[in-house]
Amino acid sequence: MARASGRRPCRARSPRPAATTTVIDRLERAGMVVRSTDPGNRRRVLVAATDTARSAEAEIFFPVGQAGARALQGYGPDELAVILDFLRTARRVQEEQAARVRAL
Repeated sequence: MARASGRRPCRARSPRPAATTTVIDRLERAGMVVRSTDPGNRRRVLVAATDTARSAEAEIFFPVGQAGARALQGYGPDELAVILDFLRTARRVQEEQAARVRAL
């Protein structure tokens, strides 16, 4: 079961720790996550997705992946290479701009 510290989302997206705790509280009440104490650091809480969350994820995103795969079947290798290059370029630009905004 993959686990992440409850504070890691705070560092990655910069919401206030209390806001992150509120979101995790709601996810826990909904049965989507469980909390446990980090065995290596008792002050740290680990948050893990539940089977309920994984089922919801599969129900929502598996059809998206299937539809995307079907849509790409109409393209040849050369066209897919151009699409991949575009997506990589777009991602790089977005990451650069996100870094610029974070530095403001």
